[in-house]
Amino acid sequence: MKTISTAKSHGGVQGVYSHTSSVNNCDMTFAVFVPPQAKDKPCPVIWYLSGLTCTHANVMDKGEYRAAAAEHGIIIVCPDTSPRSSDGVDVPDEPDNWQFGCGAGFYLDASEAPFDTHYNMYSYVTAELPKLIATEFNVDMSRQSIFGHSMGGHGALTIALKNPDRFKSCSAFAPICNPSTADWSVGALEKYLGADKQAWRNYDAKSLIEDGANFSPILCDQGDGDNFLKMCDPQALIDVVKDTDIDLTSRNQEGYDHSYFFISSFMAEHIAWHAGKLN
Repeated sequence: MKTISTAKSHGGVQGVYSHTSSVNNCDMTFAVFVPPQAKDKPCPVIWYLSGLTCTHANVMDKGEYRAAAAEHGIIIVCPDTSPRSSDGVDVPDEPDNWQFGCGAGFYLDASEAPFDTHYNMYSYVTAELPKLIATEFNVDMSRQSIFGHSMGGHGALTIALKNPDRFKSCSAFAPICNPSTADWSVGALEKYLGADKQAWRNYDAKSLIEDGANFSPILCDQGDGDNFLKMCDPQALIDVVKDTDIDLTSRNQEGYDHSYFFISSFMAEHIAWHAGKLN
């Protein structure tokens, strides 16, 4: 692991790091905030997954999570959203398509060439990066939660649903709840996973629940002023959990859009909610 930068914040340390990923076959960059409590004891961890077009830096710069994380003694890990080209590595991309390729990994493991060589963000977030974090930071891996925004909210939901024994809680800001039907995700799913829509169900929160996946508790916030409201489709998640025992709290936030102005407004609430489950 290489340290790119560190800075003191709220008594803790905000760092940016990189390493060579064996599952994505390229160098990956990620951010970690370590609260001051980690000097004395292992701390729980929350994974934050970012949305389309983002890197690790968007939430680090605009998410306003450090004060709450320091207050509650929680490590925050912010992976990148996709593999990226680096020295000697040419990651396939569509630079003019913000809904696919670099910045749009959708937290899945691609099965279609040429993307299957590099686009394995599910395995990266659930296996490779946690192993590195457990080795390099003073973290209590028995206490993990996960949250994210938009595409990252989709990732948080699907990862929690597929790993119910790993996480204590899951939350999301404006998640893509049914990516198999949303305009901004169907094209990516087909390119990454092929034309057989049955394969898409493994990375679709609504479909996973229909197929029997179960995770609780879940907190979702959606702004009713979001110009992507139709494609996020929060009602799909509300409807699909009705006949299950999934504990879902779905909140409509009046006037809020899809941006980090929205996310940062409720970030402290989400971290406090997770802290209640982790601590």
